[in-house]
Amino acid sequence: MTLEILLPAGGGLERYRLEAEPVARGTYSPARSRLAFAAAHVVADPLADNSPGAPAVIDWEHTLEFRRYLWSLGLSVAEAMDTAQRGMGLDWAATQELIRRSAAEAPDGRIAVGVGTDQLTAVGSDDAYQLDAVIAAYEEQLGLAEEVGAQPILMASRALCAAAESPDDYRKVYDRLLGQSTRPVILHWLGSMFDPALDGYWGSDSLDTAADVVVDLIADNAAKVDGIKVSLLDASREVALRNRLPEGVRLYTGDDFDYPALIKGDDDRYSDALLGIFAAIAPAAAAALKALDDGDLDTYDRVFAPTVPLARQIFSAPTYYYKTGIAFLAWLNGHQPGFSMVGGLQTGRSLPHLADTFRLADQAGVLTNPELAVQRFGQLLRVGGVDA
Repeated sequence: MTLEILLPAGGGLERYRLEAEPVARGTYSPARSRLAFAAAHVVADPLADNSPGAPAVIDWEHTLEFRRYLWSLGLSVAEAMDTAQRGMGLDWAATQELIRRSAAEAPDGRIAVGVGTDQLTAVGSDDAYQLDAVIAAYEEQLGLAEEVGAQPILMASRALCAAAESPDDYRKVYDRLLGQSTRPVILHWLGSMFDPALDGYWGSDSLDTAADVVVDLIADNAAKVDGIKVSLLDASREVALRNRLPEGVRLYTGDDFDYPALIKGDDDRYSDALLGIFAAIAPAAAAALKALDDGDLDTYDRVFAPTVPLARQIFSAPTYYYKTGIAFLAWLNGHQPGFSMVGGLQTGRSLPHLADTFRLADQAGVLTNPELAVQRFGQLLRVGGVDA
């Protein structure tokens, strides 16, 4: 059956014929050759007040069902990360409940959780941005991760970036946390394109100097560092850092532009994956990783190649609104009842942007139920005032 839809284009509408077969969906075992985490979003309760600035009210049924879907595809879940709108609608109270609920259902060893300092945003005194307060906030969240048995991801902290005056301040905080952790953690280097408040992280505006700080930190704490997630959208810089890591420390790519080549790697090293885009392209990611396990690089390239234009669309500037595209595709694919987000973030992308996302998702084969996707985008057009 041929499916067509009128989509916004060039200030008008054009007829678009869906062209790709959806990537075959099934159940998969976790990949053997790579570790692969999908950073999952949260589903807002459509009947609650999830307006900007309001406490997040989550639709737990669909939020947890989406995680079960990711686990069924062999992916692990990176929980309560920036994809889940940390600092952009998901408050600390909701984050705690999210971590507890998700960890309670996770298969053994297949969940890592974000450990940050975002509870400090609720504190009004200047003490919120002193290093001791930053450390205490991290320690509280690290305690929760360890309590639920999840691997900690030490997230980049806006409060630390505001409080630190030099690389030594970063070392003070991270050395303290790594010394306390009872298991190896994943570090997190999130570029300013994802969060402008993190500009100058690691104590320098120079990314080369920042990389030196990170490498020294890891070298001095290698037994406590499982790996580092790098989200700089710069493949050459990621490879350079990867090549400097101590033996046994992983580089988890957070590069949503160049992940196929980085995960494939070269003769010496490769990147594991901790990616928001994997939540949007989960069936393709699962199929590509299985092909990689099987040594079938042609299939790996063929499956991943059409997902890259989609990823570049979803993560286009302003990059921090990529969460809107993740939730949009989850809605098109039937994983949530409505296109709504905590903090009202569904307004973060325009109708023409979402139309281009629709086209590219079809071409990537990740519209798993094309009929439903067409029906739902038609609803979105009508709500937007477009009689199509």
